[in-house]
Order: sequence, then C-alpha cells, then structure tokens
Amino acid sequence: MKPLDVLIVGAGIVGSSVARECALLGWRVGVVTGGTLAGSSTVAGMGHVVVMDDSPAQLALTAYSQSVWRELVPQLPKVTEYEQCGTIWVAADHDEMAEVQARHEVYARGGLETRVLSASDLAAAEPNLRSGLAGGLLVPADGVIYQPAAAAYFLHQAQQHGAEIFPLRATAAAHGVLRLADGTSLAAPRIVLAVGAECELLPAMQIQRRKGHLVISDRYPGFLRHQLVELGYLKSAHKVAEDSVAFNIQPRQTGQLLIGSSRQYGNSDSEIETAIMQRMIDRALDYMPGLRNVSILRAWTGSRAATPDKLPLIGPAKGLADDDTLWLAAGFEGLGITNAPGAARLLVNAMVGRASAIDATPYLPARLNAGAAVAYA
Repeated sequence: MKPLDVLIVGAGIVGSSVARECALLGWRVGVVTGGTLAGSSTVAGMGHVVVMDDSPAQLALTAYSQSVWRELVPQLPKVTEYEQCGTIWVAADHDEMAEVQARHEVYARGGLETRVLSASDLAAAEPNLRSGLAGGLLVPADGVIYQPAAAAYFLHQAQQHGAEIFPLRATAAAHGVLRLADGTSLAAPRIVLAVGAECELLPAMQIQRRKGHLVISDRYPGFLRHQLVELGYLKSAHKVAEDSVAFNIQPRQTGQLLIGSSRQYGNSDSEIETAIMQRMIDRALDYMPGLRNVSILRAWTGSRAATPDKLPLIGPAKGLADDDTLWLAAGFEGLGITNAPGAARLLVNAMVGRASAIDATPYLPARLNAGAAVAYA
C-alpha cells in the first residue's frame, strides 16, 4: 500500500465531507469507519440545512456551509432528497414576534433573505398550525436533506478518487499513528478526528454529549410544507441543567413527518425514554393539533457532542494536544449536517495553507485549552 497523506476517523456526514475534499486534492486518503458508514450521529439526526445566529461566528459558518450545499445540489443524487423548503421560526405571542423582528434584522445585516410573517401569513403558509399564533420568520434558503445518503455519496466520491476504507474501530491516535481494534496500525502525517459523539479519541477538553429523541410518521403528503421550529427552541438549546423539549418538525419528500426535539445533557445511553418523548410529542401537538391523527412508525435516540461556546472544533489540535499530526472536525452538536461541507473546506484549506471564504479563527480547537475555564451557557 502506498503511504497515506491523511487518515480520517469517522464516516458520518463530516468525516465523509472531509474525505471527499482531501481526495479531490489528489491526496492518498484512508477512512476508518468503525464499521458504520454514515456514522451514528449522522443517522440519528434531522437533516436540516439551516442558518443559525446564536453568535456572529455561528451565523458566518452556517451561512457559508449552506452556500456550499447549494453549490453541490446539482450533483447530488436524487436519493439524498435535498429540498429547499425553507424554515419558519414560529412565534407564539407578541414577545416572540419582537424576537422575530430582531432576528430578521440580524439576517439582513448578514445579507440573508428572510420574511416576517403575520398571523394570517403563517396560517396561509401552514394551515395545520393551531390558530392564535402571532406569526413567524420565514428563511427561504433553508433546506432539508436525507443525510445518510448524502454522507454515502461523499464517501463514494472520495473512493472514486482513490480513498481507501478501513471498516474497523480506531482505539488510539497519536503522533501520526492510528491503532485499530484488531491491533494493526496505520500511519499518516495528518489524522483527522471526525468522531461525532464518540469523543474518546479527542484530546482532553470541555465537551459534553447531548441526547435527543426523534419520531417519524407514516406518509401524509401535503400536511406540512416548511421546516417549522418554535422560537422557544433557542431557549431550550441553552439549557444544560435540565431536560428540555421544543417543537421542531420537518417534511420529508416521502410525505413523512420527522418530529423533534428533545435535549438531555449527561445522558448518552440509547434507550428511548417514554416520559421525555411524550413531552416532546405533547409540545408538537400544542402547535399542530392535527398530529393527533398521524400514525407514528418509529422512534429513536441519538447523541451529539457539544462545546461550551456552541461552536465546532475545526483545525489542528495544537493547543489541546502536543501533537502536530492531529486535526479535529468535531463538536458540531445539532449543526453537523448543515456545517459538514463548509467545515471540510475550512479544514482542508488550513492543512494546505490556503485562504478560506470566511475567517476560521473562531472554530480553532485551541480556544478550548484544557487548562482554561470555559462555562457552558
């Protein structure tokens, strides 16, 4: 076997995106999949390609990554089911409408199109929402995708450019050597840890897992037109001391409805918890009472790795580990699907010393130096 230029641990949407970018450079790429293509975090999540504005850095990365997705759309196979359905952030009352206006202005300053919806506009856009809601914010460029198929496509493209797959679990990574579960070792001058919620190989740092529940329905074509998210989702996303739920529902091209969402810190088992799942469903029913007549086919859970500042780790592990060969593409929490192709470009650009379309500094792993105290919001 020829010497490898880069080893990538993880074949989820992020790892597969990185593998594709590296292979397109002409590098000799090895992808260690752990035996799971389209990794566990990727399969467990919602395929929402969404611009988020928790911080200027988050807005910059999600907007950039969404633009990369749109660039890739013409070449994506139909099985990825990419659809630019738009997101409506639903405002329940007058106070949340003030938040709608504030977000509208933030997006406008970023050059992003949004439209403020009145109560009647919202009812016309989504007739199955309950009456009495105050309005919402439509972000028309947001989309949905069937992310396991997208990850498989990126990995296939990497293979077409010579990438080699190693279907084993990695047990250790340091100083250019990756040890596999069967005792063999692989070597490369660069090792990328794109490990999703499997954080064991990451250098010591402040990072936590968040568990979430999702359910998917039978087929109901026309019931839902946009991704709908309550504005309260943003508040629940910041809670770290207690379990939280929020209304979040996604239309699939199949006519199915993907319903979320729940968040739990410090709980990484895969068991479905009836109590919190029922809270999540009740929250959805509060916004869309017609869901009472919808048949649920399946429920599942997944875990995502979150950083204290809610920004991913993209770049060299230098500053977290005394190892110039380690690179990180991790800590994306619920935005791994959105950020995967943009993050892959930032990472590869850093590897080759090439300028990026946005400033990559806010995402450098060294900001979470293990010796520094960074509090979760």
